[in-house]
Amino acid sequence: MKTLILSSLLITLSYLFSNAQNTMPKEFRGVWVATVDNIDWPDAPTINSDMQKAAFIKLADMHQRNGMNTLIVQIRPSADAFYPSQYEPWSQWLTGVQGQPPFPYYDPLEFMIAETHKRGMQFHAWMNPYRAVFAINKSSIAPTHITRIHPDWFITYGDKKYFDPGNKDVQQFVTLIVKDVVSRYDIDAIHFDDYFYPYRIPNKEFNDAASFKKYAGSMNQAAWRRSNTDSIIVMLSRTIKQTNKKCQFGISPFGVWRNSSTDAMGSNTKAGQTNYDDLYADILLWLRKDWIDYVTPQLYWEIDHKLADFNTLADWWATHSYGKNCYVGIGLYRAGSNEAWRDKTQLPRQIQKIRNTNGLNGMAFFSSRSFDKNPNGWSDSLRLNYFKTAAQVPGTQQARY
Repeated sequence: MKTLILSSLLITLSYLFSNAQNTMPKEFRGVWVATVDNIDWPDAPTINSDMQKAAFIKLADMHQRNGMNTLIVQIRPSADAFYPSQYEPWSQWLTGVQGQPPFPYYDPLEFMIAETHKRGMQFHAWMNPYRAVFAINKSSIAPTHITRIHPDWFITYGDKKYFDPGNKDVQQFVTLIVKDVVSRYDIDAIHFDDYFYPYRIPNKEFNDAASFKKYAGSMNQAAWRRSNTDSIIVMLSRTIKQTNKKCQFGISPFGVWRNSSTDAMGSNTKAGQTNYDDLYADILLWLRKDWIDYVTPQLYWEIDHKLADFNTLADWWATHSYGKNCYVGIGLYRAGSNEAWRDKTQLPRQIQKIRNTNGLNGMAFFSSRSFDKNPNGWSDSLRLNYFKTAAQVPGTQQARY
């Protein structure tokens, strides 16, 4: 009799949970957790693993209270690792010295994934593909860092070093790094941001002439650079899906693909640099070809911005996501920076715009630390109003080849 009662109870609970899941709204509510330069976590480099853990738990608790359902955590900011890796050294922003593990020893990535999942949130592993040295004159560089092992793979541009995207060995290496993470950890997605080819520095050329001469064939420089970025996206997409079919692959590009003054398909904006022309990232191609599962354009401008209006860009991306999930990146870090971002209605209006626009499936906020001081009371607004009801992360459309 007890067995029958218990069995009936379990079936009822399962039914109730299933119904709750089915009726729960689907909306992506993400927040970027930047580790580069200790923007968000840890608060400062420390070898003390207990302090690292406590800081992450505090951060995760805050975002759970605010109604978030996804943490996008930067685990490879500069050819380094926030996890034990046989290929890249421990990050200097974890312990203060590149290559130095935390003490007592633990796996920060495994810990963060467990804490995130424990709170009912997804964990998206944010990786920077091509940045290798963040600040040439300041960065701690371990003897095992890839820039010391293969110096010929890198190009110095400004005060940073970048992998050469045109180098085929580089593409294989980056793919190996991603495969290692996907195969070893229970992550929900691999997430790349906007750093493919670097943003232009006035009067400085990104000197990839040697690779261009070796590999370009009959292509001009711009077409060749775009083909290099296309190649790594295809390679990564296939590798991720072959390693773990449930793991998504998302890209968070700069907010403007192209201006309409340059391309009829472009947005009605006047951006100084664009994905297609300056970063050599043809996001629309990747979406159209099903190479990525979701896109999170960084629309960090305010509503009615003269050069890049938030509403204009939200509408443009909604109609150019080719059936993939589109989550709008919101620049919460700009709170208080000008009159528009001192207006308490700025964030609510952006949220309402996203929710009222077909083709948009949620939002992500840059970045975590911006919430600490409850700017304009917006953390309260999310917790008590806009995110009061829990939401599921929308399902993913699987990549096809």
